[in-house]
Amino acid sequence: MIIVSTEKVAGSEVKEALGVVKGNTVRAKHLGKDIAGSLRGLVGGKMKEYEEMFLEAREYAEKEMIEEAKKLGADAVVSVRYSSSSIMNGTSEVMVYGTAVTLKK
Repeated sequence: MIIVSTEKVAGSEVKEALGVVKGNTVRAKHLGKDIAGSLRGLVGGKMKEYEEMFLEAREYAEKEMIEEAKKLGADAVVSVRYSSSSIMNGTSEVMVYGTAVTLKK
């Protein structure tokens, strides 16, 4: 599956747009990592606990989007965009979406 943020796949031509596909997840770190992240927020520094949470969330959301595209018979997802928001302290929602397309062979 080809995933791009551009409207087209370089070297290919879109045959058919199949529709918008998306994936999303809401994630939270467990209490120990949340406390460590909060303390790091007070003293400064890289907040690896939250970076890990966002990485896991993005990967899960991408997998969900790709599965939806596969169900439609897509060869690629174009115009991919990410969105994130905080639900409450220590939690995050990540959404990824794009247009599932078939490509001319």
